[in-house]
Amino acid sequence: MGWLGRTLDRTAHWLLQWRIIRGPARWVANSRYAWSIVSRTDRVRERRLQTRVMGDTLPQHISIIMDGNRRYAADSGLAATLGHRAGKEKLEDVMDWVLDIGVPYLTVYALSTENITSRKPGELEALFDLYVEGLNDLSTDERIHKNSVRVQVAGRKELLPERVLEAIENAESLTASHDKFVFTVCLAYGSREEIIDAVRAIAADHAEGSLDLSSIDEAEISKRLWTGDMPDPDLVIRTSGEERISNFLLWQSAYAEYYFTDVFWPSFTRGDLLEAIEAYQQRKRRFGE
Repeated sequence: MGWLGRTLDRTAHWLLQWRIIRGPARWVANSRYAWSIVSRTDRVRERRLQTRVMGDTLPQHISIIMDGNRRYAADSGLAATLGHRAGKEKLEDVMDWVLDIGVPYLTVYALSTENITSRKPGELEALFDLYVEGLNDLSTDERIHKNSVRVQVAGRKELLPERVLEAIENAESLTASHDKFVFTVCLAYGSREEIIDAVRAIAADHAEGSLDLSSIDEAEISKRLWTGDMPDPDLVIRTSGEERISNFLLWQSAYAEYYFTDVFWPSFTRGDLLEAIEAYQQRKRRFGE
């Protein structure tokens, strides 16, 4: 079919050089009929994709590096703060999709320890306000309580301002008894710092005599990580076209499957999520074998 597609493409380009063709073609392309056909086609495609995904083994833990808010804003002629707000609203959508699909663990990378020192103070303050708003929304969101979602925050919380800490405490305490889904937000998070803290805890236990050197293994390190009460991620998704892990879940994602997409985070769709899961399902996981 490749030759046929190329032939049709060349023919279309040749026809569009003529004004008598170009005018009507532009009208058709921008008409509500064309958008209706495209929209219906996308919905049919998405339904079929979801049917395939739901018929196979789902990942139990999805982690997302939500990247591209500022570039989305720049491309749209918006302030960076509006890009971050669009990213917050997208996260609410993605949580709905994950709950609908039935994946019990969702972890997102919202703010790194490096971001705290590299971002401008005004942008950071706007981000902190968004985190407070988002966490407070989660505390009272009917979907959270109806679906028994436990909300938790992982990271160097001492680097966050008091208003964010209060919002974290509120969200965590109000959802502490929920046990069906776990939603983890990584704030002021750095995986190297997380591993350092775990090593320090192990060293302290060994020094006081409560932990033998021979007992230090993967399990001992894992349970001391900030995410120690969760299974390792099966699928890690990064948006915006960057193909690196940026100090995110280094220990936990040793055997995770990675999926990179060029889509900026605010433009991420349900179809993009389903495509990432289907790509995961099509891979043979070897776990180092």
